[in-house]
Amino acid sequence: MIFTVTLKNDKLTVEINTKGAELNSIKVNGENRLWSGDPEYWTGKAPVLFPICGGLPDDKFTYNGAEYILNKHGFAKLKEFTVEHKNDLTATFLLKSDDETLKSYPWSFELRITYALRGAAVKITYDVKNTSADAMYMSIGSHEAYACPEGIEDYDIIFEKKENLNSCDLDGNLIAHSTTPVLKESDTLPLYYKYFAVDALVFKDLKSRSATLRNRKTGKALTVSFEDCDYLLLWTKPGAGYICIEPWTGIPPMVGSGYDITEKEGITAVEPDKSSTVSHTIYF
Repeated sequence: MIFTVTLKNDKLTVEINTKGAELNSIKVNGENRLWSGDPEYWTGKAPVLFPICGGLPDDKFTYNGAEYILNKHGFAKLKEFTVEHKNDLTATFLLKSDDETLKSYPWSFELRITYALRGAAVKITYDVKNTSADAMYMSIGSHEAYACPEGIEDYDIIFEKKENLNSCDLDGNLIAHSTTPVLKESDTLPLYYKYFAVDALVFKDLKSRSATLRNRKTGKALTVSFEDCDYLLLWTKPGAGYICIEPWTGIPPMVGSGYDITEKEGITAVEPDKSSTVSHTIYF
């Protein structure tokens, strides 16, 4: 049965759904800083992306000569997790592979997602254990949508360091063989809906390991740190009152790169009985 888990301290109240172990709300002094999930734009709020981030060519991959169908962003966001541990400040959610997941992803695994309140911050840790006999190939990422009720064009993204950023262009669900420059020797990226007319901004080779979303009129801000992730995406829909700041460990394949999951850019190989652990933190 799907239900909601609540964590609370003197600064934050956080709700997480057992479906997808997805954040439902993050309230700071009673104000929800996550997107509402308005179906006019997007019903998601903060899906967890596993075992792939983004899409695959024809929604499929190959491994050891066999072909598997795996939809965009994987299946974790659709599965019900069990609550393995909970107290007032921390909760760990567990998803184990099952007959359904094995049809589209031929590895046994245990995925644990831990949410921990630390003052005015939420640390989110993904721990993926390979319980198969062979090396497992996976990526994992976050997709938190932060509320921008005034519209995103009142906001900037401020990077930890000055950046020269080119966004990887997208061709459907895949990375195109071209880029679009969006930032030159600056740490501040003003947000405009025009950036998202096609899809997301996709950044790799970032020097920064944190990004701040700041309302340039009010100064209200939050910061996402992503020390363990090499890719960062920004996404919204034109006119919507949210911006997603998405640290990923992998990205979609490039057009024409083939179906072999072992050769996918950013893919993580996890040896049998070993784990891959990554985290990111949201500061308010």
